[in-house]
Amino acid sequence: MDATKKNLLILHLTVFVWGFTGVLGKVISIDAVPMVWYRVLIASITLFAWFILTKKNIKITKKQFIQFFLTGGLVAIHWIFFFHAIKVSTVSVTLVCLSSFTLFTAILEPLIKKQAIFIGDILIGLLIIAGIYMIFKFETQYTLGIIFGLLAAVASSLFSTINSTFVQKSEPSIIGFYELVGGFFWITLYRLYDGSLLNMPFNLGSKDWFYIAILGTLCTSIAYVAGVSVMRTLSAFRTALVTNLEPVYGIFLAYIFFKDKEQMTGGFYIGSAVILASVFLYPIYKNRKNCL
Repeated sequence: MDATKKNLLILHLTVFVWGFTGVLGKVISIDAVPMVWYRVLIASITLFAWFILTKKNIKITKKQFIQFFLTGGLVAIHWIFFFHAIKVSTVSVTLVCLSSFTLFTAILEPLIKKQAIFIGDILIGLLIIAGIYMIFKFETQYTLGIIFGLLAAVASSLFSTINSTFVQKSEPSIIGFYELVGGFFWITLYRLYDGSLLNMPFNLGSKDWFYIAILGTLCTSIAYVAGVSVMRTLSAFRTALVTNLEPVYGIFLAYIFFKDKEQMTGGFYIGSAVILASVFLYPIYKNRKNCL
């Protein structure tokens, strides 16, 4: 197997693992905030251990530390909104709403980077909005989950756009580590403020600890390092196409684990098809536009 095929397989496995986080968010019994607190704590420790084993220099400037630390707050907010959406709705609804990441990136990236917004970006965005409207219309019982799923997509779009500027000067794994540490700090600060940290459920059941350990290691630190490593040989276009399979994998896994609980109305599936088709069309459109 050549390097490209090997890295493509690794990327598919990584995206499959990312899709599995939705299932874990549903089966772990604690709320979104403490779940993410555990996730970033375990992921930070695991990633730090990996740096020690590989003898990697993780020194950064004070300016970079502040930037990564603050961005970590956005990462934490994204995960909290994501898992809360799952708790109040379903995995399928949340993952489809998270796919609107493409829409918000098309809007926010030009604004943050002071670039022009292209007509094609607007058209793709309108298709995604149409899909979201259909889900809102036919799945009214999950309105709160849809809202938090969309908020998770906005937060994801924000920190991804910011990270795309950081990655030009710093290594992604180092950025990720300091953002995880920052996320842990901000969640801890919030939990100290509302007093919930003192009542933190440390006496969880063995299943919860097992699932949280998988979430923090396999689905976060390991998947992150694997996802970054393949980008050295795979094009951004191919990476984007495969990454867009995350909701597909996630919905498939959710149906296997939860079956009838994940069944939706016909309107949901039509809206989802419109959103997912738009998400897959977007990198193709971007690739062709850049080739002109």
